[in-house]
Amino acid sequence: MPSPGEGRGILYVVGCGPGPVEQMTGRAVSAIRGAEYVLGNESYLAPLSSLIEGKKVIRSSMGKEVERARLAVDLARESIVAIISGGDPGVYGMAGIVLEVAERASAPIRIEIIPGVTAATAAASRLGSPLSGDFAIVSLSDLLTPMAAIEKRLSHAFEMGVPVVLYNPRSHGRPHNFSRALEIARRFRSPSTPVGIVKNAFRDGEMVIVTTLGEVHGYEEEVDMHSTVIIGGTETRIGKVGDNATAIITPRGYHTKYIY
Repeated sequence: MPSPGEGRGILYVVGCGPGPVEQMTGRAVSAIRGAEYVLGNESYLAPLSSLIEGKKVIRSSMGKEVERARLAVDLARESIVAIISGGDPGVYGMAGIVLEVAERASAPIRIEIIPGVTAATAAASRLGSPLSGDFAIVSLSDLLTPMAAIEKRLSHAFEMGVPVVLYNPRSHGRPHNFSRALEIARRFRSPSTPVGIVKNAFRDGEMVIVTTLGEVHGYEEEVDMHSTVIIGGTETRIGKVGDNATAIITPRGYHTKYIY
């Protein structure tokens, strides 16, 4: 690992997973511990207080991703820098913008992308096993992507018959995008299709809801930007496992080849 001032800077783009340190990879933890500067959104930095104490911490808010990436790249020319991304940095995270900024700046730095648990798999683990095989992820945020493009992607995803994970499902500024996604889902799925809603996965205030496409409208007010919604595929079902616990299960196909 290079030392600050040697002209061999390095920038770690760290996925912090759902938030708590215990949900991060060992590599992510060691990268943050070894960094001189740590940059990130305040909501992602707050759970990492034990790792960033005594470091040069630069906090910023949502919507400042480009500025944060530029500063991280500039600092990494001479220093060891960690920029924090929620979930996995390569899945709707900071990796893309950091690489773009570094490319355009022709910055002579090393960049390491450190993966983390993304919202889809974090939410899935709370619901059972809804993503056992193929699945699709679509973000409903139209801040950077036109809603017409999002609707087209949703139609193709649901038409495939696989489970579909909705990121950024509903905000105060665009409360109708989630309703629109459900409308599109109903073209290709039956009302009995399982739907899982996980809010604040692995964080304080966690909420897990298992419902169906025909009944999910009753829970729309619970859905926000801290939620991940999984709409089951054509083979997805709701089962009872263990002590009669409810689980969403998408068979991978073992039942077609084995007896169990």
